[in-house]
Amino acid sequence: MNSVATGTVSIDGVSLEMTTEERTTVRRLAQELVQNPCGLLDDPDWLAEARRLSCRLPVRLIEALRGLRQDAGESGLLSITGLPVDEHTLPDTPTVKDSVQRTPAIPSAVAMLLGQQLGEVVAYRDEKHGALVQDVVPVRSLAGSQSNAGSVPLELHNENAFHPYRPDLVGLLCLRADRDGKGGTLVASIRQALPLLDETELAVLTSPRFVTAAPPSFGAGNATTPHPVLSGNVKDPDIRVDLNATTGLDDEARAALDRLGAALTKVSSVLPLASGEMAFLDNRLVVHGRTDFTPRYDGRDRWLHRVYVHFDSRRSAAHRIGPGPVLI
Repeated sequence: MNSVATGTVSIDGVSLEMTTEERTTVRRLAQELVQNPCGLLDDPDWLAEARRLSCRLPVRLIEALRGLRQDAGESGLLSITGLPVDEHTLPDTPTVKDSVQRTPAIPSAVAMLLGQQLGEVVAYRDEKHGALVQDVVPVRSLAGSQSNAGSVPLELHNENAFHPYRPDLVGLLCLRADRDGKGGTLVASIRQALPLLDETELAVLTSPRFVTAAPPSFGAGNATTPHPVLSGNVKDPDIRVDLNATTGLDDEARAALDRLGAALTKVSSVLPLASGEMAFLDNRLVVHGRTDFTPRYDGRDRWLHRVYVHFDSRRSAAHRIGPGPVLI
């Protein structure tokens, strides 16, 4: 007989209830990683153990993760609730710039277990010190910035849209939600927005008539070579855009980009992540942002762990620091 349900796994409206037994299994695997003598979660031996243990996740959870990898559906995301995060035993929410997790704890181990089952968890040398598990927390000095440390509305964007090897998936694990219930992750799928665009706009958006600037951490002022915003199958394209950093190179391109932004905004929805909930977004199909909220910088503000996942490690092999998971 199944135990009492503690959460759900949902993808495109289809849900899978997680039982107490399944939650206990995930916690036990995470605890094994916390106690691993390697000590640091970016140690190669620790990562190898995380990959091995990820194969022992509950079967229905693995099925949902593998289903996302095969096809993310119309929404382009998978949300998993009821993961073993005990908000009452958490330390204070970090308040400093570039906060990361190097020493494993239950939440960071959970994020790595799920990420390693989906592919390879990677990082970027110039972002958050190249750490594999990054904190998304409000920082007072960056409150008004278009960054993960801000608290103003964050424009819709693909993660690292400027980078040639941007993540295939972005994972966000909520440790502590915004206490006022205002701060949420804004998501929009190109599969849902595409019908709102006409053929003329699509022709422009699939042409290399756009550039995207890099954020300050990667060298502010640097921009990509001209690229299309939509690519691949015109009936089911990938999207590459940052509405704060992507610019059209001519009037027609700028107008088409405005129409795309309006379409994405129209189909967007707020994902109000709760403690113990992890969302994986297909970064090829989904743009995301954030609603505004009011942090208090008192140790109880919104706190997420973020991981990036690549499906194919070989395509970025020439852009690695050694054989490891950190990209330049």
